[in-house]
Amino acid sequence: MKLKYMKKHATALLIQLLLGVHALPSPAFSAETELNITFYDEAEDLAFLAQHENESMHFKLLNSKVLNKTALWAPFEQALARFTEQDYFDLKQLIIDRSINEIQQAVNSGSLSYEELVTFYIYRIQRIESDNNRFINSIISLNPDAINRARQLDEIRQLGSEAPLDSLFGIPVLLKDNIGFAGLPTTAGALALENNFTANAFVAERLLEKGAIVLGKANLSEWAYFFCTNCPSGYSAMGGQTLNPYGRFEFGTGGSSSGSGASVAANYAAVAVGSETSGSILSPSSANSLVGLKPTTGSLSRTGVVPIASSLDTVGPMARSVADVVTLFNAMVGYDQQDISMPLISADMRLSYREIALADKRLGALESYADNNFYQNAVSLLSENAAVIVDIDFQAERDSRFSELLGGEMARDLGRYLEQHSSSQVGIDSVISLKEFNNRDLGLRAPYGQALIDMMVEINLSEEGLEGLRAELQGWGRGILDQLFYENNIEVLVGVNNHQASIAALANYPALTIPMGYSGNGQPIGLTFIVPSFQEQLLIDVGVQFEKLIQARQGPVNYR
Repeated sequence: MKLKYMKKHATALLIQLLLGVHALPSPAFSAETELNITFYDEAEDLAFLAQHENESMHFKLLNSKVLNKTALWAPFEQALARFTEQDYFDLKQLIIDRSINEIQQAVNSGSLSYEELVTFYIYRIQRIESDNNRFINSIISLNPDAINRARQLDEIRQLGSEAPLDSLFGIPVLLKDNIGFAGLPTTAGALALENNFTANAFVAERLLEKGAIVLGKANLSEWAYFFCTNCPSGYSAMGGQTLNPYGRFEFGTGGSSSGSGASVAANYAAVAVGSETSGSILSPSSANSLVGLKPTTGSLSRTGVVPIASSLDTVGPMARSVADVVTLFNAMVGYDQQDISMPLISADMRLSYREIALADKRLGALESYADNNFYQNAVSLLSENAAVIVDIDFQAERDSRFSELLGGEMARDLGRYLEQHSSSQVGIDSVISLKEFNNRDLGLRAPYGQALIDMMVEINLSEEGLEGLRAELQGWGRGILDQLFYENNIEVLVGVNNHQASIAALANYPALTIPMGYSGNGQPIGLTFIVPSFQEQLLIDVGVQFEKLIQARQGPVNYR
């Protein structure tokens, strides 16, 4: 009977899934459903952090004043009640730190179902976020239909077809909460967008078409970290302060895709989507010992993503391996005629995970890292495996008008987003009304101030003046890197973490960061490769080899 039912409805289910339609209603549970959270007074922890030698760790608060965590997992009360602690420990070995390939193998072998996979992640999120000594505040919302969708995908799979090992079919993905997903608010971490229920962003629609399960939304540095000055990365009014699983009170999470980075590191999902204007994928990826790809602006659509600057913004994949980054990137690829930054070409932008030797690849090594043992070890490994290392004396500069460019574009582009994409329930329509909204309750809405919003309101640039500034700065950045690559005859520039992010952003050069080790106190460090526009495949080819050579990544001890 069950098989007949499955065959009868398989076509309809598949069509609904490909369209991103949720066929079955979620059970309704009260948002007040109480789970085992003991009272937590953060005053003692904040006092401890106030003594931290790194002033960026001097947090004003940890937990959000508006997010009720029990409401996150309340829709899953029945599923969580059936899912035992023993189930959790039995499945850990199949899921924790496993690649998409390994998870799909487990599903195809019958050892794991997509429903179990999703339930495991939700159970794990509830388990850790309810622990006052382990929570990391990396999740803003969970998709109440995630388990239903997993069941539907299991039904399709049981008809006899196996998902390819490099497929996102049935794989839970987290979206940074500036990326639209129907059914969940897209907040950018800001209370002004608390009720911003929008349509799917173009990349979210592509993920659904590939059979991915959007598990929920990840916390972020509010307004993608272009909001306040001297404020910690990873803070938002909606989600609170994101903490680093490698050292909750020791290391920052990097920004602005902080929740995406911390969540994947802590195994809250298989992979996550971040976004970058200047360093916002590279920084949290390296800070959380992940692989992160900042693509060329124009490789992936930004339609439906809350913007900073349309000339520089891009979304991108964050994962625990190069292979998973490739899988996630490929699932988001597609031509979007609404995105004016996408090139007017029909070339296939998908990437290949392949074995390409490093022989004769010319890599530029920066002399400024002569005393960095991790960097020197990485460069030596590359050299020992036939890469040609070219020593380069280069210091990446940051133009003093870079913030003015971002501010001018955000003032323009945010207004356009609010007009074209935001929900009718959103009460702001510009950076001016955003400033006024926050000023009515700065303690709740902007405890670190909103200096960059103030700056945007005061910018007096015509559209012609803004375009002139953009052309000048992007021309300057591209000219510097083009000349550097040409004069030194290099194919790839090798850096650390997000140190060269600003110049790469202006030049529209893509970058890939990969874990290369941990400092004496356990802080993750990443090696970052940078190449000219639309040469992501070269990044992947070099990254595949380096990842195999270094084999540096280890999961955070307290989250294994």
